[in-house]
Amino acid sequence: MTNTDMPNKVHEGRNIKRFREMLGIKQEGLAFELGEDWNQKKVSLLEQKETIEVDILEQVAKILKVTPEAIQKFNEDYAVQIISNTFNDQSVLNGYNFQPTFNPIDKIVQLYNEKVELYERMLKEKNEMIDRLSDLKKG
Repeated sequence: MTNTDMPNKVHEGRNIKRFREMLGIKQEGLAFELGEDWNQKKVSLLEQKETIEVDILEQVAKILKVTPEAIQKFNEDYAVQIISNTFNDQSVLNGYNFQPTFNPIDKIVQLYNEKVELYERMLKEKNEMIDRLSDLKKG
């Protein structure tokens, strides 16, 4: 396959959606992580944009724990085209040993643990605030 056969249109918003869905993150969750100015509808609009502003792309990439380049360059159609051109009914996988650089389950567990730590920290802060307010009320 030559470079001219490669589709060159990458839809960054759609790629954000794909990565977000692969990680099991809802639009509301991404909006929460992006900050107060964000909501589900704004994330939905972001995912419809073909090109994303660099600063927002970097924020989203950090939250999704991927590089901005992964979002900018991922082309699902091209990946499918490579796979379909590589394998057919008589294909034998000779000498290829695919070993991902990370275990997807480990990544999910890591994300889950980070969320648990965040919620525990938020709960602790809430309880400390309640204690302080109780002390102020008593005193």
